[in-house]
Amino acid sequence: MTTTTSVPDRRHRAPARPSARAGGRHRAGRLAHIVLGLAAVASLFPLYWTLVAASTDSHAVVSSPPPMLPGGNLFENLTYVWRNAGGRGMGVALLNSTLVAGAVTVSTVTFSVLAGFAFAKLRFRGKKVMLGLVLSTLAVPAQLSVVPLFILTKNLGLGNHLGALILPVLVTAFGVFFMRQFLSQALPTELLEAARVDGANSLRVILHVVFPVARPAMAVLGMLTFVQSWNDFLWPIIVMNGATNPTVQVALAGLGTGWSTDWSVITAGALMGTLPLLLVFVLFGRHIVGGITQGALKG
Repeated sequence: MTTTTSVPDRRHRAPARPSARAGGRHRAGRLAHIVLGLAAVASLFPLYWTLVAASTDSHAVVSSPPPMLPGGNLFENLTYVWRNAGGRGMGVALLNSTLVAGAVTVSTVTFSVLAGFAFAKLRFRGKKVMLGLVLSTLAVPAQLSVVPLFILTKNLGLGNHLGALILPVLVTAFGVFFMRQFLSQALPTELLEAARVDGANSLRVILHVVFPVARPAMAVLGMLTFVQSWNDFLWPIIVMNGATNPTVQVALAGLGTGWSTDWSVITAGALMGTLPLLLVFVLFGRHIVGGITQGALKG
């Protein structure tokens, strides 16, 4: 007598239920999206409130409760700011800030890459001592250098000149240290040796090896430098003689003077002065985030 065993048909097997771990990951992902959404709304609210305040009048801004919807005075306030900010109009201030911030950003990034490469990969006497001296300047408050820099710029004939805003910050200690740390990890010594073996001189090594490798860090440093230079207020208002040749921040400070403070006009000026920074973030945000991410992965 032959005994047969039945084999279960796998085609009619019931679908497996999702595990508790998968469900937990799904709930955690949904919670993370909710938290990030709330954080995005909280981050954008100051910009929205600036738009609301800039589109109303001064009485509505200080009323209680304040308005939560935009008004109809935005174009009028922006026109007033464009014609009267800084005494010469907001256009001059935007042009000055763009020239200064652009020149400072390009020079800081370029010199920081060169100095960071030297401190990271080259061998020369006194390298550690020089790096220590550069880093020690980070501990000196910027306010202590105002008087010596003012005397120096006056002696050089740079008073009320945009060069007085550019020359003192052609390179920064933070930029040198930032690029040195990045290139120490991101630039292999073997790559430099291979370029030397192929007959590349120092200039070609810097242009075709160092700069391409440092591109992500250059994007991050350039963004930080541009924002800092654009928002600088203390040194421009001292050396540029107030409203005669202002930058954006100095021009905005002049909007608050007078018998009464028109907060709607001030917020309209702040909105106009913030738009270039938002434009920079929109154009270069992908490169900046990519540079930050790559630096985090290499760290």
